[in-house]
Amino acid sequence: MSFPKDFLWGGATAANQLEGAYNVDGRGLANVDVIPHGEDRQAIITGKMKHTAFDDKHFYPAKKAIDHYHRYKEDIALFAEMGFKTYRFSIGWTRIFPKGDERTPNEAGLKFYDDLINECIKYDIEPLVTITHFDIPMHLVDEYGGWRNRKMLEFYERLVTVLFNRYKGKVKYWLTFNEINVLFRDPFIGAGIVFDDGENEEQVKFNAAHHELMASAIATKIAHEVDPENKVGCMFAAGAGQFYPASPHPEDVRAAQVMKQKDYFLIDVQSFGEYPNYVLKYLEREGISIPFEEGDKKILNENTVDFISFSYYGSFVAERADEGGDIKVVDNPYLESNDWGTPIDPLGFRITINDLYDRYQKPLFVSENGIGAYDNLDENGYVEDDYRIEYHAKHIAAMKDAIELDGADVFGYTTWGPIDLVSASSGEMSKRYGFIYVDRDDEGNGTLERSKKKSFNWYKKVIETNGEDLTNESFR
Repeated sequence: MSFPKDFLWGGATAANQLEGAYNVDGRGLANVDVIPHGEDRQAIITGKMKHTAFDDKHFYPAKKAIDHYHRYKEDIALFAEMGFKTYRFSIGWTRIFPKGDERTPNEAGLKFYDDLINECIKYDIEPLVTITHFDIPMHLVDEYGGWRNRKMLEFYERLVTVLFNRYKGKVKYWLTFNEINVLFRDPFIGAGIVFDDGENEEQVKFNAAHHELMASAIATKIAHEVDPENKVGCMFAAGAGQFYPASPHPEDVRAAQVMKQKDYFLIDVQSFGEYPNYVLKYLEREGISIPFEEGDKKILNENTVDFISFSYYGSFVAERADEGGDIKVVDNPYLESNDWGTPIDPLGFRITINDLYDRYQKPLFVSENGIGAYDNLDENGYVEDDYRIEYHAKHIAAMKDAIELDGADVFGYTTWGPIDLVSASSGEMSKRYGFIYVDRDDEGNGTLERSKKKSFNWYKKVIETNGEDLTNESFR
């Protein structure tokens, strides 16, 4: 068997995209709650538009999401029926500390995750917990400016200390920040940043990045102190960093290298314990400083992660800089794309796994992989999602090659959105990833009823055979 016998098959979600119940049991307001669906969404998530409260103009999909908060037992039972070995989910920070800067946690929030974790354990599903998946208490955004402010280290340390102690012996695998490199593209989602007029946006982003790197190292230190059995991983959007050169022209090759370095450098710090020289030289040229304080370098160096986790959806192509000095991202003529323009590249998945294992020589965990698609119900309310089966089959086969033929150490694979949930990028429900259909539309209408798609039983078979049988048969 090419996959290890204890390989962790499962699925991944995020609290803000499926829990709903935004104001239940003492939960506070988070940045992800106030990001609406619609034309203003992109300006808000990139920090260009200040939007820190609800209004009557917009629809806010995270308020209700798919109401997993009240239906988690039903959902986990479906995951167990598929045979999940692990379930990756995230903690809603504002369920534990509603404002973020309190000294005493909210017991009702801790109890919810007690129950969710216990439900996983009941079915022998290994919990894999993301501590921060794009959610930040809005009070910390309004009062402190989000991760631009070093005070965030104090609040994050308090959060992780509570979590590691509360769930000791039940949760072994932890991820500190979801897709940490996203903060450079979408700083409001990634770091709770809203830019002020005229400020140096790159400096602000690097300040936030350093604070998140420090927070991750501190969390890793505490996790190992609380329980030496804990395994802490970093997590980044590797697909965003998988760039091919547009041609063999050396300038195109260099452009692809630069784009890859932009996405890899945060993981370099978390894995190697220091900033790489290529980043230090870039910052020197740009007049940007890293806000080091005494002891920072020691903390980073002594508390590197145990494993590398990453998301992969597709690859991109870089072309030499235009007249303005910006590297261009261009279409790949050899690849098809999904309905939202993401290139579908299974071989790129194998290439990425090899790149990561060669670079870091640490165990790898695929924490997100999937295809967003428009699903159409037939006359019986059933989704024949052969396109989803084909996507996953080809990517799992590529992962198998990376393990069996290339020797990469990969110990788990969680598909993104095993159940339909709200898209983080677009706020849509119609951008569906799941093996389980949820009756809800982009405006929040629907019964929230769950139903199995064709891919449900296909993935069940994949797990049963430990990835050996990827064939698409007729399932009902």
